[in-house]
Amino acid sequence: MNNLYLSLFIIALGVGLSNALAIKMKNSVHFINSLAGNNVLKIHCRSDEDDLGEHLLKPGEVYDFSFYDSIFGTRINCDLALGIEFRFHAKFMAYKSGGLILHYGKKNFWFCRDDGIYFTHGKQTPKLEYKWVYKVIDMAPSPY
Repeated sequence: MNNLYLSLFIIALGVGLSNALAIKMKNSVHFINSLAGNNVLKIHCRSDEDDLGEHLLKPGEVYDFSFYDSIFGTRINCDLALGIEFRFHAKFMAYKSGGLILHYGKKNFWFCRDDGIYFTHGKQTPKLEYKWVYKVIDMAPSPY
């Protein structure tokens, strides 16, 4: 009888592990436009493998995407801009994997506010990570 219980336990454990491996949750990055007024936020992200294109968010809108980590490492760099002619910028790495340690279900939340960009994994209060940088556009006529 003990062998029967042991066999059932081993079968249940095997089924449970195979189901857990089959349901790997994707990682995700979320950008939330928490800017005041009618400030539109421009987001352009690139991974090592893909250009995710430009996205324009009105206040209150969210842009997110999900993906699996690569065993070679996953990095997602983003350029955010706002203001007249999108002159205020922030360029940073929005996601970085742990290299050979693959993550499943990791969430990165980026809140874009007037004073900068705040970050959290969703469990703690967002903290200011980056300030907006004013990008001067040279308006002088070209000598050529």
